[in-house]
Amino acid sequence: MSDTTHDGAVALSDRPSPDDGLSSAELAGKYGLSVSGARPGLMEYVRQIWGRRHFILAFSSAKLSAQYSQAKLGQVWQVATPLLNAAVYYFIFGLLLNTRRGLPHDVFIPFLVTGVFVFTFTQSSVMAGVRAISGNLGLVRALHFPRASLPVSFALQQLQQLLYSMIVLIVVAVCFHSYPSLSWLLVIPILAMQFVFNTGLALIMARLGSKTPDLAQLMPFIMRTWMYTSGVMFSITVMLKGKPPWIAHVLQWNPATVYMDLVRFALIDGYGAENLPPHVWAAAAAWAVLLGVVGFVFFWKAEERYGRG
Repeated sequence: MSDTTHDGAVALSDRPSPDDGLSSAELAGKYGLSVSGARPGLMEYVRQIWGRRHFILAFSSAKLSAQYSQAKLGQVWQVATPLLNAAVYYFIFGLLLNTRRGLPHDVFIPFLVTGVFVFTFTQSSVMAGVRAISGNLGLVRALHFPRASLPVSFALQQLQQLLYSMIVLIVVAVCFHSYPSLSWLLVIPILAMQFVFNTGLALIMARLGSKTPDLAQLMPFIMRTWMYTSGVMFSITVMLKGKPPWIAHVLQWNPATVYMDLVRFALIDGYGAENLPPHVWAAAAAWAVLLGVVGFVFFWKAEERYGRG
C-alpha cells in the first residue's frame, strides 16, 4: 500500500503544470495579481491623489505650523522674512543703485514688495520640491501612497504662506495710494495659475532631487540667477531701454516675470497695461498648463523607483 501511494505521488508530481512556461507577468495576469509598488496608470494615479487630498492638505498645514515653531515670534516670520528681504532690496537697488528710475516712489515700493513676495512663492516651492522625496525617505519607505502627494503638499504649503504675506502686501499697496478695486480680484486666477506652474516645477525637481541630492546645494545659485533676471527689483522695459529689443522680450516672457507683472497690474494703480507684454494672460495660462502637465507626467513615470536604492 505504501509503495503504491509513493508511486502515485511520484507520478502526480511528474505531471506538467498548466503554468509551466508562463512568465511572471503572465502568471500575475492569469491569477489577478499585481506587483507590489508597481506604477498605476496615469488616470488611476490622478484618482489616488484625489483620494489623498485630505492628507495633502493636513500635511501641508502641519509643515507650515512647524516651520517656525522653534522661533519666539513663531508664524510672524512667515511675513517678516519676505518683508525684510524687500527692505534690503529697496536699500540696495532702490536707493544705492537707483533701479527705481522710471517708476514713481509710491509705485516702486509696492512694485518691489510684490515682486519679492510673488517670486518667493515660486522659489520656495522649487526648493521644497527638491527635497520632497530625498528629505522624507522614512515616510516614503514606510507607507504606500502616491508619492506626488509630497511635492504637491509642499507647493500647497508655500501657497498658504503666500496668502499670509498677501495681507502685508495689501497694507503696503494701500499705504502707497493703491486702493481696493475690482482689478484686485484678478489676483485669484493669477495665483491659481502660478500655483499650478509651481506644482509642476516642484514635481520635476522632486524627481531630479530624489536621485541627485547635490541638486539641493546647487539650486540656491540657480534661483538667485533667475531672480536677478526676472525684474524683481527693477522694471525690465526701463532698465533695458537702448538694448536690443529681443533681450527684453525674452525676459518678459519668463514665467516668473509674467506672474509678478500680472499681480502688480492687478494691485498697483500706477502700474498699467503698458508695462505688460502682449498676450500676457495667454502666456500665464500656457506656462501653468505646460509645467503642470509635463511635471506631473515626468514625476509619475518614476513612481515605482522613489525610495529604493
